[in-house]
Amino acid sequence: MTNKVSMNWVGLAVTDLARSRRFYEELLGFTYQRELEAPDQATSKLLQIAPPVNLKAVYLTLDGFVLELLHFDREGNPPSRNRPMNEPGFTHLSLNVDDLAGLLKRVPEFGGTVIEDSDVGPAICIRDPDGQLIELLANS
Repeated sequence: MTNKVSMNWVGLAVTDLARSRRFYEELLGFTYQRELEAPDQATSKLLQIAPPVNLKAVYLTLDGFVLELLHFDREGNPPSRNRPMNEPGFTHLSLNVDDLAGLLKRVPEFGGTVIEDSDVGPAICIRDPDGQLIELLANS
């Protein structure tokens, strides 16, 4: 008997939910699906984070992919940092775009950063407002 496994979402912790929603929705074209204020006791146990957790999650979709933005409104959250690509764990999102040059011009307006040194013509990397690496590939 085979146990079917299917994809739900990928979670991304953010420091400012409104800013991240604006970046992913208005710049990258994600669509708001729903939000959830997670119950503290169960969330603390599931995520192995000492209470109070104060987690609010927003779910965004793009072409069937679901991105879960997680905001922990509490003291003692670790600071965001730019993880090296070869560090174990999820490394980046990769998105196809129709107008790469046009999108790159707008990245700073939404709090992101263009990594100019990564430009290889049809692909370049940017960082979201919290430093998450995103690879952009030009549709050909």
